[in-house]
Formats: sequence, C-alpha cells, structure tokens
Amino acid sequence: MSVFAVQPEEVLDRVRHALGDALIQSTVSRGEVTVVVAAVAYREAMVKLRDDANCRFEQLIDLCGVDYSSYGDGVWEGRRFAVVSHLLSVSLNQRVRVRVFCPDDDFPVVDSLVDIWSGANWYEREAFDLFGIVFEGHADLRRILTDYGFVGHPFRKDFPLSGHVEMRYDSERRRVIYEPVSIEPREITPRVIREDQYGGLH
Repeated sequence: MSVFAVQPEEVLDRVRHALGDALIQSTVSRGEVTVVVAAVAYREAMVKLRDDANCRFEQLIDLCGVDYSSYGDGVWEGRRFAVVSHLLSVSLNQRVRVRVFCPDDDFPVVDSLVDIWSGANWYEREAFDLFGIVFEGHADLRRILTDYGFVGHPFRKDFPLSGHVEMRYDSERRRVIYEPVSIEPREITPRVIREDQYGGLH
C-alpha cells in the first residue's frame, strides 16, 4: 500500500491507459483528475477503473446527478444531464472523478453501477428521485427522498420553486391528500440598505 498520494498527472496517465477509446475528455484542475467517458462504454469503463492493476478504484465514494441546462448563465452547449462519480483507490492512494452524459435530454438513461459497487444503490436512487435520471439495470429504482405521490424532479433547473402539488392531512378522509399548489409564485428582490458611515468606513 502506498503511503503517499500519487501525483494527479500520474493518476491521469493510468486512467487514460486503462480507459482507452472510452475516454472522451480529461483534465487536471486544482489537483483533481476529472475524466468524461462515453455513455455507451460507461459500465465497461467503470469495471476497468476498478480492476486495472494501476487504477484499483475499489470504492465508489459518491455519485450524483447534474443538470447543465442553465450552466454558465445558459451558454452551455452539450447534453443536459450528467452523472458524476467519485472513485477512491485505498490501496494506491489515488482518486478520480468520472462524468458521463446521458444521451437523451428528454429521457436521461445511463447504466447502473450497483453490481460493480453496491454502494451506488442509494446514490442512484437519489439521482433518479431528484433529477429523473434512470439507471438501467438497477433492481429497485424508486424515490428515496420525496414522497411516493411527488410530481416531477426537484433538482431539475426548470422545476418550479413552489412545486406542482401540495399535501395535507384531511381529517374527514383520515388520510393524506394531494392538491394543486395554491401559493402564487412571486419573486422577492432583497432591499439593500447602504449607510455612508457603516463600520467606520468612508
């Protein structure tokens, strides 16, 4: 086991060698390695990152969805939804971030990683719940944070701040019921007060 962390450039070389043609893009920024892999090769690429002797990323430490629809103030050109995974090699003391873009913006789907790292289970359910990303091959893909009757996916950039439905307990029916949202959407602009002598500054 290595005591010292591997330099990011060396990690990137190892990852590039392992992934081959599955690799679309790679960067090193702030000491972190990020790679983008093709959706069609996503599952195979992740198996290589786990099993390759120079990678050995035994642990999936995080997985999340991303909605790029308004990224960079709307100047983003590319697929809307991505799945980002953070992998850790305990034995080689190295990390990598892997990004894969869903090919279809209207129905985002990528392969599940649950049979590669069992810890992906709840992460993928969360990404499905909050972003609507479907993980092909996941045996129990259902909502994990919102209610069963929840409409939509609340982390999507186009999801309304007030939601679509509201729930309340109906004492006559003795159960929770769902109704259209009754709150009028509004924007509140904060009022900025500036004092000339605030904090002793002139």
